[in-house]
Amino acid sequence: MSARVEESIVAKYIEKLNFIKGWKDWRSSLREGIQLARTLGLSDNEIQEVAAIVGDFLNKRVKPASNEDELLKQMWDVASPEERKVIASVLFKIVK
Repeated sequence: MSARVEESIVAKYIEKLNFIKGWKDWRSSLREGIQLARTLGLSDNEIQEVAAIVGDFLNKRVKPASNEDELLKQMWDVASPEERKVIASVLFKIVK
């Protein structure tokens, strides 16, 4: 995946996420982001790679709004890059 395509996909994916509302709404917007990525022709593996990139972005720029968000941030902070892909994969499965 080229850097330019990657940036475009990540920007569209983040735009689709709803950070303000609760878990149910966030899951719904995450599901929409996955559908958008599939529409763009990404495989599930590529979507999970993008999710890990988005996770890095969110971890650096979005303050946790709940205890659950804080736990996820702490897990992300201590996880290796490979473990972050696993976390992204698990979240992907939850909203699938």
